[in-house]
Amino acid sequence: MILPDGLTLRPATLADAELIQAQRDAMFTDMGSDVARVRASSAPSLEWLRGALANDTYSGILIERGEQVVAGAGVSWQMLPPSPRTVTPLRAYIQNVYVAPEQRGQGLARYLMQVLLAECRARGVEQVSLHASDAGKPTYIKLGFVSTNEMRLTLEPS
Repeated sequence: MILPDGLTLRPATLADAELIQAQRDAMFTDMGSDVARVRASSAPSLEWLRGALANDTYSGILIERGEQVVAGAGVSWQMLPPSPRTVTPLRAYIQNVYVAPEQRGQGLARYLMQVLLAECRARGVEQVSLHASDAGKPTYIKLGFVSTNEMRLTLEPS
């Protein structure tokens, strides 16, 4: 796939941290997250994002129309022990996939995912995971993602 005319792709830099965080906040709000919780998590998330961009444990990509960023996505690089599902310790967790409402329906999320998956392959990653919104799930399924048996426990702060 190629980008529609007038759009360009570029890597995210540390200077883009606030913009990526704004997209992340919008993504969670669009998915119906409690607005107060989105606000409460925004500053600590931005701090984490700055650190991860600085130490290369997070890679982001952005699509621009002129000087305006209209879509973005990223991947957190994780080192975990090898297992029967993957003998390599490097794993990828895709996150922050966001397309501005006025740019949706053009395949931009799919394009971003294809770019990130190519980078995963280039780094030798065998296992890629993500959490999907209802809106994003059809795109991820078409790319080959499947539901897993992962479980979650949310602990209350002490």
